[in-house]
Amino acid sequence: MPNNKRKNRGNKNKEVTMTPPNEKDTPIQDYEDDDIEEMQEADLKKLIRTLRSSQKQILELHKSLMDKIENLSRENEILRRNQNETKQLVQQETVLVTEVKNSIDQMKNTIESLTNRMGEAEERISDLEDREQERIQSDQRKEEEIRNLKHIVGNLQDTIKKPNIRVLGVPEGMEREKGLEGLFSEILAENFPGLEKDREILVQEAHRTPNKHDQKRSSPRHVVIKLSTVKHKEKILKCAREKRQITLRGSPIRLTADFSSETLKARREWRDIAQVLRENNCQPRILYPAKLSFVNEGEIKTFHCKQKLKEFVATRPALQKMLKDVLHTETQKHGHQYERR
Repeated sequence: MPNNKRKNRGNKNKEVTMTPPNEKDTPIQDYEDDDIEEMQEADLKKLIRTLRSSQKQILELHKSLMDKIENLSRENEILRRNQNETKQLVQQETVLVTEVKNSIDQMKNTIESLTNRMGEAEERISDLEDREQERIQSDQRKEEEIRNLKHIVGNLQDTIKKPNIRVLGVPEGMEREKGLEGLFSEILAENFPGLEKDREILVQEAHRTPNKHDQKRSSPRHVVIKLSTVKHKEKILKCAREKRQITLRGSPIRLTADFSSETLKARREWRDIAQVLRENNCQPRILYPAKLSFVNEGEIKTFHCKQKLKEFVATRPALQKMLKDVLHTETQKHGHQYERR
């Protein structure tokens, strides 16, 4: 071994040309200390290069491992944060779900309460509607009863007033000399000389209406003459219709039957229709108590209400044309009265 060492030392100055092996193809070997001493310089350099290359690879590997560890740490941190955020989100969602459930329960309770209140309100409304319907029916019955009572009272008044004659146009104060009965006798003598001598015509009562004179009223109050019989009243009124022009001391007056306010109102409602019929020579008359009579196509027709007249007019084209405007006006008038009610 010493001889070999000396030989090697003696060969240090000699130039040795060696072809280095491919480092990639040369595996890393483990060398003992004695082996290293026996190596030539080229082999040492090769070994050093191999070691340096290995060291570099180790460093790169270490760096790569450290980078991976750092990346893993970052990923782990991100995962940890995500887990925390997920936990927070889960907690928030749990709280939100709880709040939603509570809200839904409250809404259910509120809806149930409202439903109960609505049911109670509907029952109250139904009760009110029933009461209102009962009230309407009661009012209708009362109105019907009132109409019937008015009709009965009107009939009673008409019965009481049936023998009466109403004198219109007698000036206030003219009765001071002879009284109202004396004025009526004067009317009979001036207009119906034959009737004035009829001893059966007796005046039971005479008065002005209304009882109290209104100074603001320009026209004189009516004079009501109550006769002993209805027959005498109708006889006098028939003579008045035939004579047409009735006077008292030369001044025109009127003689009419005495009716209740309801009957007078019903008779006035025929006035416009009777005027049109009179203009067309249909000979209209308003019969007792409030019926319209006129001549149509040679026949006398009598109607106690306008509805019956309208039904009849609808079957007579000529009469329908004649009364078209006045009936239309009457319909509008009643429509306005109904709206005001």
